[in-house]
Amino acid sequence: MNKKYDVVVIGAGIAGITTAIYLKRYGYHVLIIEKNYPGGQLNKIGTIENYPGFEEIKGPDFSFHLYEQAKKLEIPFLFSSVEKIETKEIKMIETSSDIIYADMLVLATGRNPRKLGLELEEELIGRGISYCATCDGPFFKNKIVSVVGGGNSAIGEALYLAHLAKEVHVIHRKDSFRANQHLTMKIEKLPNVHIHYNSLITSLEQKEGTLSSIHIVQMEEEKNIPTDGLFIYIGMDPVFIDIDDPSIYTEDGFILVDKDMETKIKGVYACGDAIKKDIYQLTTAVGEATIVASSIHQAKQKNV
Repeated sequence: MNKKYDVVVIGAGIAGITTAIYLKRYGYHVLIIEKNYPGGQLNKIGTIENYPGFEEIKGPDFSFHLYEQAKKLEIPFLFSSVEKIETKEIKMIETSSDIIYADMLVLATGRNPRKLGLELEEELIGRGISYCATCDGPFFKNKIVSVVGGGNSAIGEALYLAHLAKEVHVIHRKDSFRANQHLTMKIEKLPNVHIHYNSLITSLEQKEGTLSSIHIVQMEEEKNIPTDGLFIYIGMDPVFIDIDDPSIYTEDGFILVDKDMETKIKGVYACGDAIKKDIYQLTTAVGEATIVASSIHQAKQKNV
C-alpha cells in the first residue's frame, strides 16, 4: 500500500464514500480507512424508504452499491482502526496496521448506538441483546422480542422484526413516538405488536447465560415481559478519534466545522453524523460530503 495520499477519508459510511467518489472524480489520490465494513450504520437499517431514487431499499444492499461504486473507481480501502492523528502540514494517521500520510484529511467517523447502561447489558450482547435488527433479527424468528426507543430507527426496525417474531413489544419512555407519522401508523396496525408508552426498562434478567425477560416501569406500575431478544435504539453517540488538537470536538464529542466543512485545523475536514448539526439524515450526509470534496478541490487549486 502507498504511504502518502492527496486525501485520506476516515470512515466508509455514506458520507465517507461519497466524499471519496467526488475526490476521485476530481482526479485526486484518495484512500478510505474503515475499521469495520463499508456502509457503516447503513448495514444496521432494515429498510430505507426516504432516500431519493429508491422507493425502498435494504440498508445492506445500499451499502453494497456504495462499496461497488467506489471499487469501480479503483478507490483503495484500508480496513484498520485509527489509533491517533497528527495534523502538521503533512497529516499522519497511525492505524493498527500501518502509518499513512496525507495532504488533507476528512473525518467521516459517524456515530455508534447508545447503550441503556443497565446491569447485565454488556454481558448479554450477542446473547439476546442487539443494536441491529437487520443483523440479528433472523435469530428470533417466531420468538418474543422487545424494541426500546421511539424514533424512526426504533419503529422502522420494530416493523422489520414484526414480520419475523411471534410478538414485538415496543418500549418508549414518552407518551408518543418521535418517528414520522407514516411509520407510526404502520406499527400501530400490526396485531403482534404491543406498544408500552411512558415506560422505562429498569432491569434485565437472564437464564443460562441468555436474556429471558425485561423488567419495566409504566406509570408507576411494574411489569415483567418475557423476552428472547432486546433491540436497543435510544440514540447515537459520535465516534471519537484521538487527534493532536481535540478542541475541534464539542463537549459531547461532535466535530465543529465551518460552512466549507473544514475544522479549525487547516486541511482537516469533517462530514456526516460525526459533525455538530441539526439534522442527521442520509441526504444531509451526502450533501456535506459533496461540499467537503468541493472545498478540498478549491483549496488544492489555490495551491497549484
